[in-house]
Amino acid sequence: MKLFLGLLVLLMAACGSPRRGEPIVGPIALDDRLQRGRAVFDQHCYRCHTKGEGGMGPIINDKPLPKFLMRLQTRVGLGTMPSFSRDEISDEELDALLDYLVALRRAGK
Repeated sequence: MKLFLGLLVLLMAACGSPRRGEPIVGPIALDDRLQRGRAVFDQHCYRCHTKGEGGMGPIINDKPLPKFLMRLQTRVGLGTMPSFSRDEISDEELDALLDYLVALRRAGK
């Protein structure tokens, strides 16, 4: 089952261009929860997903993945993406991160 879900995430992540051309920053209102999500992104994701665009990892600010698949990919890892344990990113931090990514997607950033 994990293999099937991993392949599904990989296939969905492979769709689209390698660069979006738009940074994920912009005029989006960040409440406390989204601020925490942004901090988690800056600490754990920014290195590979610079500004949500390619870099070492694929773009992530235009993927229409549901939260449960993003959570699975974060916890299990896939390809070159490392897995992040609950010691590295708590469940609360991961929830805030996913809310932040969804808010960016909705804002078109």
